[in-house]
Amino acid sequence: MSHVFPRQINAPPIKAVASKGCYIFDDSGQRYLDGSGGAAVSCLGHADPEVVQAIQDQTSKMAFAHTGFFSSDPAEELAELLVQYAPGDLDRVYFVSGGSESIEAALKLARQYHIENGEPNRRHIIARRQSYHGNTLGALAAGGNKWRRDQFEPILINVSHIAPCYEYIDKSKQEKTYDYGQRVAQELEDEILRLGSGTVMAFIVEPVVGATMGAVPAVKGYFKRIEEICQKYGVLLILDEVMCGMGRTGYLYAAEADNISPDILCIAKGLGAGYQPIGAMLCTKKIYDVIGGGTGFFQHGHTYMGHPVACAAGLAVVQAIINRDLLKSVKQRSAQLLNELKNQFNTHLNVGDIRGRGLFIGLELVKDRDTKKPFDPSLKIAANIKRSAFEAGLICYPMSGTRDGKWGDHILLAPPFIINEKQVVELVEKIAVSLRYLKNI
Repeated sequence: MSHVFPRQINAPPIKAVASKGCYIFDDSGQRYLDGSGGAAVSCLGHADPEVVQAIQDQTSKMAFAHTGFFSSDPAEELAELLVQYAPGDLDRVYFVSGGSESIEAALKLARQYHIENGEPNRRHIIARRQSYHGNTLGALAAGGNKWRRDQFEPILINVSHIAPCYEYIDKSKQEKTYDYGQRVAQELEDEILRLGSGTVMAFIVEPVVGATMGAVPAVKGYFKRIEEICQKYGVLLILDEVMCGMGRTGYLYAAEADNISPDILCIAKGLGAGYQPIGAMLCTKKIYDVIGGGTGFFQHGHTYMGHPVACAAGLAVVQAIINRDLLKSVKQRSAQLLNELKNQFNTHLNVGDIRGRGLFIGLELVKDRDTKKPFDPSLKIAANIKRSAFEAGLICYPMSGTRDGKWGDHILLAPPFIINEKQVVELVEKIAVSLRYLKNI
């Protein structure tokens, strides 16, 4: 009898006992291809010897030193490396233990910055519907994931939500792609003016929407317009790259694909690649200097922030991505995976859209591909696909509520960057096996 509190009380998980490369093994010896990197976490795969060695070396040297008193070599070196490759004027790195923590830090820093910059009336946050920014209360409030928010709504702070950039569903047939992007971007300016231009502190957005909509990148021109609007009204642009950053899209930072420069940027998942719990918030020198020239103290903190072992792991992960030229591999395997998926499912009645960037790919599932009509939520398509895939030896990330928090289903794929050609074929074949379930609907 287990005393572990599992995610699903009525369906406790089986026990994993080993992992190597792109596979995880359970206690019966069954092998599972990790087609989603857990939740887009395991970018280097499992049991990477260099990362394991870095963790062992740092643990034997110094496992912990509280950041209220000390910095450490791994934290300093990782921060320097992250800033070296960061977009725009990002200059300082605040280490935490995961994605939700990085979002909380970003929101609090945005508020404190405006206070110390002489604009205490800036208090409103704007985000997008069908976004996901984490499960702590501030991050959950910023997110637009209805299913995750619903029962906690009474205790969430008030955040405004505008439309996502969701071309597959929201662009009209008469509308050009660029014009569609400009139209939905304009909602940001409209909302800023509605709230009062001097009262909005930040706009938070995922460069490529992950868990809630399934690897949805914005159309060309959308983010440049978003950036212009934020700069025009003094609103801080916060990019949530927790899931899509650290090489996942074929760029170290997802912002690079859209050629934008945020004021604050959040990373996690792929930063530690599953070897250690770590996340980070990056901010510009301007923001840092305002705090430094004011109170000199960011009123925030966690016990395990800047943990030396976690930073040593993160440093080894980022070095591996850069030194092994894995961004090139991501783009090569992305092209192959998209091609294999389209060859397999382009005429499939229930696969409406195949989209994404890099090794961050989504398949939207529909009742009818011509009408784009989604399945009835009562059918629990995502949950059944997840089970079907798992039985076939595949870990993937199906989710429901793709359209509006209730209707719609998708499968998110985010395999390790080290996946090879043969394993890409295996991944697609196992997706095909799992989708056979839909024939019985």
